[in-house]
Amino acid sequence: MTAPVKTALTCPEDLLAEGLIAPADMPALEQVAQDFRIRVTPAMRAAITAPQDPVAAQFVPTAAELITRPEERADPIGDAVHSPAPGLTHRYPDRAILHITKTCDVYCRFCFRRETVGETGPLPEADLAQALAYIAATRGLREIILTGGDPLTLSPRRLEDVLTRLSAIPHITTLRVHSRVPVVAPERITPALVDLLRGQRPAVWVVVHTNHAQELTAPARAALARLVEAGVPLLSQSVLLRGVNDSHQALVDLFRALQDCRVKPYYLHHCDLAPGTSQFRTTIAAGRALVAGLRGHLSGAAIPTYVLDIPGGFGKVPITADHFSPGPRPGTWRVTDWQGGLHDYADPAS
Repeated sequence: MTAPVKTALTCPEDLLAEGLIAPADMPALEQVAQDFRIRVTPAMRAAITAPQDPVAAQFVPTAAELITRPEERADPIGDAVHSPAPGLTHRYPDRAILHITKTCDVYCRFCFRRETVGETGPLPEADLAQALAYIAATRGLREIILTGGDPLTLSPRRLEDVLTRLSAIPHITTLRVHSRVPVVAPERITPALVDLLRGQRPAVWVVVHTNHAQELTAPARAALARLVEAGVPLLSQSVLLRGVNDSHQALVDLFRALQDCRVKPYYLHHCDLAPGTSQFRTTIAAGRALVAGLRGHLSGAAIPTYVLDIPGGFGKVPITADHFSPGPRPGTWRVTDWQGGLHDYADPAS
């Protein structure tokens, strides 16, 4: 057994040295690395048991990322369409997303923001001030979602500054932090960070991104326990990924493991149309069948909502009969957005 790595793997040469790719893979992966960042934390390297297992598949690049299908787009969920200020997405009346940093601790190969993450670090102060001014002036907002990038990669001082400034806006009653950190870099969930999240008013909810039970290592479970025991409410979001978790047993194991960790499974996302990600997408029909098959095997508290972010910025909808019906052509779906608008979604995996 090789010694655990102590620093993140950030280039094809690092992956080769760890036996996660073959020498023949190098030319293609060097090309991939020119467009999309690579980063595998020591915690996730330790979680990988074989070069193509469900954890490796999420973080180790492949030549398939060089294939961009016609329907894939740089901004698959339409963040830019609803950006009234730098770093801000305001898609729904009562909540907005604040992209507080472009940095992540890991770079997922299926990421829907993969063309922008890693480009820069924290949102510059002038842009942050403009975003906060918009939030303060928009009284219909009540919830702010911190994302990026990953907000928990920020220094505690910078994160506290952002949370304090948001908390000072009277009509903001809920703060939400979306993060992979408790799973992929559990050592960052320090007592000081836990105290910071626990001490905020309004309360901070943490939404943990994880896709396979194998990611929930002993250190990750301990980090989640530190948050739960401090009274920080935890939800999860996952992505349905072909070759990672697209089986009944993988989803059951994941959602049971999250429930064991006192994390409520919240969303299961259909994989977005980000460039170079077609190898991860299932069909909508396959996803619906998998989710339907969870009933009776899991309690309702352990089953997340299966959702699609409609391409173009029209919002997130449950993949249910209320919002989805067969489209005009084979392999297409007619999707009803939250405002009643109709959209045709061509299932590229059909």
